[in-house]
Amino acid sequence: MITSDVMTSYIQQSMPDAVVTVIDLKGTMDHFKLKVVSEAFSGKPIMDRHRMIYQALDVPMKDGRIHALEITAEANDGS
Repeated sequence: MITSDVMTSYIQQSMPDAVVTVIDLKGTMDHFKLKVVSEAFSGKPIMDRHRMIYQALDVPMKDGRIHALEITAEANDGS
């Protein structure tokens, strides 16, 4: 299990300006819908944005605390 606060902390370690919204999709605290808005995404294609998020969440992904993610990654400019 991982809390939304802990997930936010992992992401903000890599992207300090990130605004993170976490929704527990199944009530089991391992399947999440995640929205991250950060200036770090500006000018980057969607796959690079997703890679950045997966890298930030590497530890809880590898240890099984996160089983599934549905990701939305936006730059501060709305792109």
